[in-house]
Amino acid sequence: HVQLVESGGGSVQAGGSLKLSCAASGRTDRQYCMAWFRQGPGKDREGVANLNSDGSTTYSDSVRGRFTISRDNAKNTLYLQMNSLKPEDTAMYYCAADQRDFCPTNTWHVQATFDYWGQGTQVTVS
Repeated sequence: HVQLVESGGGSVQAGGSLKLSCAASGRTDRQYCMAWFRQGPGKDREGVANLNSDGSTTYSDSVRGRFTISRDNAKNTLYLQMNSLKPEDTAMYYCAADQRDFCPTNTWHVQATFDYWGQGTQVTVS
């Protein structure tokens, strides 16, 4: 198992930036497909970015070009750099992991794909 803890959320004005972190502990010696999801008020949880074990990434259309997912293997930490934030980016952001080398192409954005979740960190853009 792996445990995930997010941090870095907060309130920011439109056009601003935030960087979220997700610290992993436990069985970090295994390969995981990693992802960031978000859930806005009254909305379903949606995938915004994923990172495969080979470093390849995928982004949702709504954040492509503005958000960047990355990791620091030495620190067992996943990041989400969010630039040019918009009010519609307001949501609880979650880190997710699934034990496989590559996130599934067609279902990486689906909540049920992932077994491990953090508790979330709130991002509010006004």
